[in-house]
Amino acid sequence: MNGLSRGERLQIMLTREELRALDDWRFARRMPSRAAAVRELLKRGLAGEGFVIADEDARSKDFGMLAGDGDGQAGGEGD
Repeated sequence: MNGLSRGERLQIMLTREELRALDDWRFARRMPSRAAAVRELLKRGLAGEGFVIADEDARSKDFGMLAGDGDGQAGGEGD
């Protein structure tokens, strides 16, 4: 393998039409497997909804919702 570690298994059921669409998409993009195609589509779908898959080195404070100076504290002067 390529050194990737996948610790979880997900089993899904698809209709024939969904499977055909997945395979058509996969082959058009020369994806190596159905699993790779599903992972790529999942990643794209999540990104389209505003979710980003984090790097392993990312810390929770890197994903704050509030503007601040990065110390984990919300707000600024006068709060």
